[in-house]
Amino acid sequence: MRIAFLTLGCKVNSYETEKMKLQFETEGHQIVSFSEKADVYVVNTCTVTNIADRKSRKMLHRARRMNPAAIVVAAGCYVDSAAKKGEEDESVDLFIKNEDKGKMVSLVENKLQEKGILNDEKCPEHAGGEMSEKAEKELHTRAYIKIQNGCNQYCSYCIIPYVRGKLESRPDEEILSETKKLAAAGFHEIVLTGIHLSSFGVDREFDKINADSFLKLQGKYLLGLLRKMAEIPGIERLRLGSLEPRIITEEFVKKLAEIPEICPHFHLSLQSGCDDTLIRMNRHYSTEDYLQCVGILRKYFEKPAVTTDIIVGFPGETETEFETTCEFAKKVRFAQIHVFKYSRRHGTVADKMKEQVDEQIKNIRSDKLLAIERDLESLYQEKFMGRTQKVLFEEAVLIDGKKYLVGYNERYVRTGLLYEEGKCDESLCNSIVSVKVTGRINEEILQAEMERACNL
Repeated sequence: MRIAFLTLGCKVNSYETEKMKLQFETEGHQIVSFSEKADVYVVNTCTVTNIADRKSRKMLHRARRMNPAAIVVAAGCYVDSAAKKGEEDESVDLFIKNEDKGKMVSLVENKLQEKGILNDEKCPEHAGGEMSEKAEKELHTRAYIKIQNGCNQYCSYCIIPYVRGKLESRPDEEILSETKKLAAAGFHEIVLTGIHLSSFGVDREFDKINADSFLKLQGKYLLGLLRKMAEIPGIERLRLGSLEPRIITEEFVKKLAEIPEICPHFHLSLQSGCDDTLIRMNRHYSTEDYLQCVGILRKYFEKPAVTTDIIVGFPGETETEFETTCEFAKKVRFAQIHVFKYSRRHGTVADKMKEQVDEQIKNIRSDKLLAIERDLESLYQEKFMGRTQKVLFEEAVLIDGKKYLVGYNERYVRTGLLYEEGKCDESLCNSIVSVKVTGRINEEILQAEMERACNL
């Protein structure tokens, strides 16, 4: 059978989609593009915002229109959230919660059999769990490994703990086995992802910990895992996903810096640069605490890229609080900021708060913070002008009518190298190459080109 996938949302979802694809390929099914006619369409959904909900529904409806006779499957966080609210969708044949993703193949095959359209003939190119030559060529240069699931932080705005469940860390042996396979397949960079990455391993000691010891344990198991992963031949880069600011201690960062494979790129979720707003968000740190974390990172790593998430328009956020956040962002000198407009999520504490901020005000604040973000990102990128950088090249793209190889340095700064057949062409893809930075890429054109390519 022909199975098409579409992933919305976070890197954890992307990782889980790849695992589901492999499950289907192992059983002899063929994976095709979401834009093609398929027997089964799977949308791995997101529910982090209202916009994510709408996009999830939109893509499910699109799948139904592409082939009315197909099985349309909704999987993931939106499914869990909708189930709690009793929402249904007649365009969808099968709803699969996060906890059931591992049983995706059997659930889909049962539905196909129920509708009398299951074809038992296996595709020899895909059967047996081996990747096809085509699939191998389409692999990205950077691999993601989910090392844990779930979150117990319960920030007042966030629906994720309710749809992802309790903390659950994968065994080290399982993660290391997966890392070895990826290294053998030619991957040089591994990105560690999770719903609350900083809590990796803490659940192994739930029976002995309280709030204080929970914080002390954050980082202990993660450091141990990183050391083991760094020893695997072929792995040249280890990049961490989003981290809880409180994991950044002198002891943790000092030991982290002793692992040369660690990329000096740290995504520390801030959410607000105003202490009063942070309290309402149920974030367990102050802006002063956060600033100290950034100082520790800059002490042990050279020019680390410190990136973050900031929510604008949180309930009760005044103009003064928003301006405080803007000034704090400038003070930290972020390399990049992901700006989100607050989205009410049914069932969260913030949903019931008074003084909800008008959407028009959220739009104005978002635009202002995005302008600050562009300036800060540009200032950070200027640090690399005239310097030699190690870039992991990924693909060839057109920029202003010229062909470039594009990739990322250790700090996740996108870098382009002018295409020259026989010298710097596709043969350099999935290679880490030292290049000297001589100018700036037109980021707007590059982003538009890469988004266009993703939508083909």
